[in-house]
Amino acid sequence: MADRRRRGSPSGATTRSGSDYACGVDLDVVFLGTAAAQPTARRSTASLLIRHGAQRLLIDCGEGTQRQMQRSTGLVALDTIFLTHYHADHYLGLPGLLKTYNLCARGAPLQIAGPPGLVGLFDSMRRILGRTDYPIELIELEADEPMAYADFAIRSFPVKHSATAYGYALVEPDRPGRLDAEKAIALGVSSGPAMGALQRGETVAGRDGPVRSDQVIGPARAGRKLVVSGDTAPCSATAAAAAGAQLLIHEATFVDSERDRAEQTGHSTARQAALLAADAGVEQLALVHISSRHHVAAVLEQAREEFAGAIAPRDFDLIELLQPERGGARLVAAGALPPKR
Repeated sequence: MADRRRRGSPSGATTRSGSDYACGVDLDVVFLGTAAAQPTARRSTASLLIRHGAQRLLIDCGEGTQRQMQRSTGLVALDTIFLTHYHADHYLGLPGLLKTYNLCARGAPLQIAGPPGLVGLFDSMRRILGRTDYPIELIELEADEPMAYADFAIRSFPVKHSATAYGYALVEPDRPGRLDAEKAIALGVSSGPAMGALQRGETVAGRDGPVRSDQVIGPARAGRKLVVSGDTAPCSATAAAAAGAQLLIHEATFVDSERDRAEQTGHSTARQAALLAADAGVEQLALVHISSRHHVAAVLEQAREEFAGAIAPRDFDLIELLQPERGGARLVAAGALPPKR
């Protein structure tokens, strides 16, 4: 059924230096499931779809994930599924999704990555899942282990939950600085290939001699960072991973009156998530894994006392992550749903 290995990077994945990075790559997050363990009529269990250029990554696969896809993005041909941990509300959608891929004659390999215990989870699902006609590669990640893709990496980090659990950070490399074309022309650089050479860090001919790239290219620009906490109590590893991130997606299972219960079960209150986001200097905080016992407005009220811009996306909302100089994170309500006719 599956090619099993303990750790590693995507087969055939490559990395690029900042000078090669294509700064125009689209990046967004589709919220397929934003509820806690109990789904509601409006909120499904944990599932996030990350779309980075041509890459399609799923973080967690709660019950009904494939149905959520079919209602919004279509049945996405995922490259990798990342599981934060092995509580049922975070993986029960896997058997159905994997079997549907088989019925659709998927041929491309699928990677599934998560903390230690992933192989054992699949052993327990063998009777339900059966065999697939496409390869499944199981990757048991170590804490703080990166998986490298063409223009970014996904790094796991250990969080504080009632079971072994990881969060994940998507981190892009720094991008080259902006070329000052007017300055280059003033130095006698001709437009065309010479401008491209400067952008690649090369030296070209000018009117009065060689022109170096550092004369006309500004300082490097930071890439984007997106962090998903998974289920966790507030912890230093999440704060470190989220430092300076454009977007932190953090669980908010409980409210202030349930702080003791949050601590006992390895979860966070909305206020705790907001305090962590503020301390980490993130630009946008999105709260998920919200218990059906609570009104979202009450959850947000507590969070916004510590982080004024906190939001609680609904299922099928999406957040676009623009480059920092273009505005950062932007919520698009119901942005994953097809337009109404």
